[in-house]
Amino acid sequence: MLLRLSYLAVSSVFAFIRLLPMSDVDKNIEILTLRHQLAVLQRQSDRPGAVTLADWVG
Repeated sequence: MLLRLSYLAVSSVFAFIRLLPMSDVDKNIEILTLRHQLAVLQRQSDRPGAVTLADWVG
């Protein structure tokens, strides 16, 4: 657990450091790319069915 937390903290710091020297154009391109990836993944995933009584009762 502690190892995972430290890994997440370090990777977040590196991600933040990587974003500092980026220009606004670079950031906008990355955002558009991520939005496109999300749209593609949402089209590929199956939609869940209707909620049934079994979902509520557990």
